[in-house]
Amino acid sequence: MMGNDPEMSTVDWNEGAYPGADLHSWESEWASISEDASDDPDAAVSEYAELVARILAANGYAVTDPVARAGEDPEVVSTYLSAREVAERAELGEASRSEVEQATEDLRLVFEAFTRDVGPE
Repeated sequence: MMGNDPEMSTVDWNEGAYPGADLHSWESEWASISEDASDDPDAAVSEYAELVARILAANGYAVTDPVARAGEDPEVVSTYLSAREVAERAELGEASRSEVEQATEDLRLVFEAFTRDVGPE
């Protein structure tokens, strides 16, 4: 994900954007989803997956393109895709509680990895 230079980020901050703006937005959205997660974990895991998908896209990951994603970090991609699959099944009521909990945890780990990369030094 990151190079050896701690000052470098994998995020492409185009058009005058800066890391703190997206970071704050991502953290606020995660917190908002978390507030309702205990009431409806199936809906929450889907919302988490959508947020993580946007974060991955902002970091140049092409997880929806099988050819492009072959060059991405395989652990990040496989973790996201597995959690996304559980989220889709959860929307249909076909995922177990333990699967939803594991997918939520996996998405949290991916989320934290990327938000930590753009966080304050």
